[in-house]
Amino acid sequence: MLDRSALSYTAPYGAWDSPFTAADLAIAGSRIDGARFVGDDIWWGESVPAERGRVTIRRGEASGTVDLLPAPWSARSKVHEYGGGAWTADATGTLFFVEASDQRVYRLSPGGAPEPLTPAGPRHGGLRVQSGRLLAVREDLTVQPHLRAIVEIPLDGRAAEDAEQIRVVIEGTAFWAHPTLSPDGTRVAFVEWSGRQMPWDSAHLRVQEIDGGAVAQTPTRAALQPEWLSDTSLLYADDPTGRWNLQRLELDGLSVTAGPTPVSPADADTGGGLWVLGQRWYQPLADGSIVALRTNGTDEVVVITPDGATRTLTVPMNAGLSVEDAAGTRVLITGAGPSSAAGLWLVDTADGRVTSVRGGGTFDPAWVPVARPLTIDGTHGPVHAFDYPPTNPLATAPEGERPPYIVLVHGGPTAHVAGAGSPAIAYLTSRGIGVLDVNYGGSTGYGRAYRERLNGQWGVVDVDDVLAAAAGLAASGAADPARLAIRGGSAGGWTVLSALVRGGVFGAGVSRYGVADLRALVAESHDFEAHYIDALVGPLPESEAVYIERSPLTHAERIDVPVLLLQGEDDAVVPPSQSEAIRDALAARGIPHEYLLFPGEGHGFRQAETIITVAEAELRFLGEAFGFAPKI
Repeated sequence: MLDRSALSYTAPYGAWDSPFTAADLAIAGSRIDGARFVGDDIWWGESVPAERGRVTIRRGEASGTVDLLPAPWSARSKVHEYGGGAWTADATGTLFFVEASDQRVYRLSPGGAPEPLTPAGPRHGGLRVQSGRLLAVREDLTVQPHLRAIVEIPLDGRAAEDAEQIRVVIEGTAFWAHPTLSPDGTRVAFVEWSGRQMPWDSAHLRVQEIDGGAVAQTPTRAALQPEWLSDTSLLYADDPTGRWNLQRLELDGLSVTAGPTPVSPADADTGGGLWVLGQRWYQPLADGSIVALRTNGTDEVVVITPDGATRTLTVPMNAGLSVEDAAGTRVLITGAGPSSAAGLWLVDTADGRVTSVRGGGTFDPAWVPVARPLTIDGTHGPVHAFDYPPTNPLATAPEGERPPYIVLVHGGPTAHVAGAGSPAIAYLTSRGIGVLDVNYGGSTGYGRAYRERLNGQWGVVDVDDVLAAAAGLAASGAADPARLAIRGGSAGGWTVLSALVRGGVFGAGVSRYGVADLRALVAESHDFEAHYIDALVGPLPESEAVYIERSPLTHAERIDVPVLLLQGEDDAVVPPSQSEAIRDALAARGIPHEYLLFPGEGHGFRQAETIITVAEAELRFLGEAFGFAPKI
């Protein structure tokens, strides 16, 4: 056994040796994108950073993994810009996928080559095969006004050049998600929202005849993921009490005969922000039970029996979970855990056995800190966060030194972090840099009231909360108040820049494709988020003065600390012009800054080369800002 005491040394925080490299982060940057039972096999989608972020479909075998979708094909949807549900498969092993380059749906039969099923032009996502029929969400940005639809796509290819062959269930300028076919094939249930509000604010459950005929609307608050239990029974999630819980509805055709009836209600969320089309928060099982996620800060997995009783499954993951598919007593779940990397897991609900299918490797606890949940008193109420202290079994800091910390601000802002360990966290903490991951007001995972704390207050509550969390950590003695940095992407980048404008707490900031100018954001916004800012700040033109006052660009002269700006050249959500405006304002005043633009990257970084460059640039930046020499 290695005698670690013989290898121990003393070095300043931030300058410790680490076994984690930026290349490790590129490998860990591979993402699982959905999973399915296909006959006796398990299939999953997986991004490949070394292939410019291409998403392939894989199957596990005794000899290793097999790529079912060969390069250069890539299964990725752009519907609503965030995509989701880019592939599915039937029991015969036929793959249906959305090709990233043209957004058409293709069929790949065993031993064959991809063949188009839809014509060029519209984008597709949310694919689902049921009873030999393929449903999808379609988005057409080639027409004005832009149109979206739920469609049934013929499987024989006759619609590849003739859109008239595609059955349109419903079409218009509204938004739709989660289409699911009734067992008798006569009706489709789905979620609909107007676009004037985001789906977590208000979304309706609809049941419609498959031929586009009559439609039934059920009063709902923020409906998610309908699933048919039988021709007369429908399950879905909604939050009438302020928590997303499961609801059951009984129907005769399109007529509601009973319900909605709560199914095992809890003070936790079975649901979340509907950013992508493919995520699922529960799955019905063959015996009438339900496997469901419940989130209250962190995620847990429960089994709800037909009588409403629940039992919690012991699983190694607690963050970012999605219940991908179910077969018999087995379920496929993606997610990450306190001591395990993100991956795909096979869970048997009968005996509790958990098997890692892909990823999910365990971390050496000597090198990876377990997140410490924190609740800090803030101006607007409690602020929830997770603390990852510097962790290295060999290194000790000089007596009396307190560590630098970087405060992480998630995007969204309607999103959530849940205290999972990761190589990205360990890359910093193993070098002696602490990490504080904040769920500021507006985050999901704590109920509607916490989420709506941000309404009308974006740029105020989020900033106050991250400042309170950082100051509270420093006041506790856990962090060096003179060496606090802040990092965030997208909406998190907005909070970074807004906090730097406020000043007084952070000595450096890293903005990944961050929002700098609200009016420009709205002017350049895509359909899905066209009215998002109405709730977060206020409607235009009435609130234009607030837009100007809140925008970091308006007050860029107040930023007096170093800033690192990171941006994807092809970002359609927050275009490069936002980062470049801040860059120019900093340059005009001689504020230390760096701007890195990455060709081929959109809203989020997927390519191995980019991931490596970003990690090393951020580490160097922190060292320069806070006076330590990091080991790259």
